[in-house]
Amino acid sequence: MADILRLTLSFLLIVVLLRMKMKIGYVMLMAAGFLSLSAWMSPYEVGRAVYVSLTDPVTVELIAALWLIRMFEMVLREHDILGEMMAAAGALTPSRRAAIVSMPLLIGTLPSVGGAYFSAPMVEAATRGEEMPPEEKGFVNYWYRHPWEYVLPLYPGILLAAALSGIALRDLILANLVFAGVMAASGFAVSMRNVRGKEGGRGREAGRKRLASFLPIGGVLLLVIAFRMELYMAILVVLAALFLFYRYGWKDLARTLRYGISWEVAVLIGGVMLFKGVMQASGAVENLSAYAAAQGVPLLPTLFFLPLATGLLTGLTIGFVGSTFPLLASLAGGGSLGAVALAFAAGFTGVLFSPVHVCLVLTREYFAADMAGIYRRMLLPAALVLAAAFALYFLL
Repeated sequence: MADILRLTLSFLLIVVLLRMKMKIGYVMLMAAGFLSLSAWMSPYEVGRAVYVSLTDPVTVELIAALWLIRMFEMVLREHDILGEMMAAAGALTPSRRAAIVSMPLLIGTLPSVGGAYFSAPMVEAATRGEEMPPEEKGFVNYWYRHPWEYVLPLYPGILLAAALSGIALRDLILANLVFAGVMAASGFAVSMRNVRGKEGGRGREAGRKRLASFLPIGGVLLLVIAFRMELYMAILVVLAALFLFYRYGWKDLARTLRYGISWEVAVLIGGVMLFKGVMQASGAVENLSAYAAAQGVPLLPTLFFLPLATGLLTGLTIGFVGSTFPLLASLAGGGSLGAVALAFAAGFTGVLFSPVHVCLVLTREYFAADMAGIYRRMLLPAALVLAAAFALYFLL
């Protein structure tokens, strides 16, 4: 119970400080400090959590990736590559709404949290001239990046879920395909209602001529998906090619480098990773799982609430899968497809609403959106996904 209280207070602190318009990186640092003090962590434990969190290769690679994404975005913007991409998408897709969501959907195939920062300027370009508040743009960028995580084997969460539950990966993908479809379709119900209803798909020949504008992003996708290259390395390779193509001199390189390296980004990622590290070091996530088992909570609520809470706490799919699925499998005496699919949908819903989910953090920061406004738009689509999960559970 003490862990539940501490975590609840930590999340309340995060919400209050965000509502006060504080930068989220500093908010997460303060929340990590509060959690470490309330958990009576020793100076050694705190120091070790700081060291492990900030020297974690994931932290370093993520900061590097985001700095490179800022440089990549600058090059694309300066040479109007983003505009060409959106013109091609507008000409080749059947509707303007489809053109708007095509960018986060495309970038969502990248198994990297940095992708939300990648697609945000594209959504901004696609919605230029539309009556859309920042919260709606943020929702579109965030929501349409994530349907892939239910079904794309490039994401480690679904691979781990299949392995821990003993369910065939193909079967889990087919079950989760329902959730991915509901997620993609339901987003239209709460966004883009004021988008001008002009038809897309016009000027297809002109659109095809602009397809070359997709080469930079296509190159990143190819390197990540086909060659399994880390995102930061893939962007570095493509960025180097763009520098050569556009004949960048030393002054241009220095200007791009200065724009890309951002202290705010480093604090942002460092704060999020430190809060996650303190949660792990304090034993809060593991204790929550053990508490549910000790109290004899019935199976169905456990299948739903335990992954949901853990996903909310960690903001990582692999986090809730790795920490709860072994316990759920033991409680259920093995895994059934319906139970595993429900647990996955519940956990991923928690991940989507987690204030430590880096995609949400980056989206909110880019569009300077109110977090509550993004959350409000997520409620109905998330409820529909969960309704589909419960229906599938009882059917299977």
